[in-house]
Amino acid sequence: MSSPIPSPPPSVLAISAGLSQSKEWAALGRTSIDKSNLTGPVAVHELGIEGDTVSDTRHHGGPDQAVYAYAREDLDFWEAELGRPIRAGQFGENLTTEGIDLNALEVGTRLRIGDEVDGILLEAVHVRTPCNDFKGWMGESGYEPRAWVKRFTAEARPGPYFRVIQTGTITAGAPIDIVHRPGHGVSIRDMFVALNTDRSRLPELLVIDGLLDKVRVKAEEFVRQAVPPLPPVEPVI
Repeated sequence: MSSPIPSPPPSVLAISAGLSQSKEWAALGRTSIDKSNLTGPVAVHELGIEGDTVSDTRHHGGPDQAVYAYAREDLDFWEAELGRPIRAGQFGENLTTEGIDLNALEVGTRLRIGDEVDGILLEAVHVRTPCNDFKGWMGESGYEPRAWVKRFTAEARPGPYFRVIQTGTITAGAPIDIVHRPGHGVSIRDMFVALNTDRSRLPELLVIDGLLDKVRVKAEEFVRQAVPPLPPVEPVI
């Protein structure tokens, strides 16, 4: 009886960046979702990967969406679903990882990539919400785009957005180490589901220390609307 193949140690398979390009199907007429794999050492700043651009600054970019990561294992799942290969970077991710379930990470988990001196420290703070630009890009790339946003959402494999806690330089192949787990039990997948498919779970997000303001507002508003108002108090005569 053969032994099971051990999982590879967590690492970065590919680092990707993209320039803003004109696309008819893009909501703003431009998009940066088409990303190419980078070679050699790559600098990572507070706003993301050196050489990466953001076209839609209203919905993307900024310190809380500086780096987007997607697991090779999840790309493999979609390869099987779509029936054709998916290259690293195809989903617009900056980091393609292997050996780590990114969607199972608790919100607030910190990852060390590379060494402590020159590497980077990232904190998982948000989730990717699929949009019509993603659908348009998949269609242009030769994949079936019909109902893509709904299909991607239903699988709850969003991939996390990271905040850069420590800037530095990384290369493809760099090891990934989990250096902090918050312990509240709310995962990236849980956050995605609460925000997109089951709003009754929004209150679960309120246990997260440092929860993004825009997410906290949604969760608190849901709680306020869910609690029935108290009946008026009759005056005592």
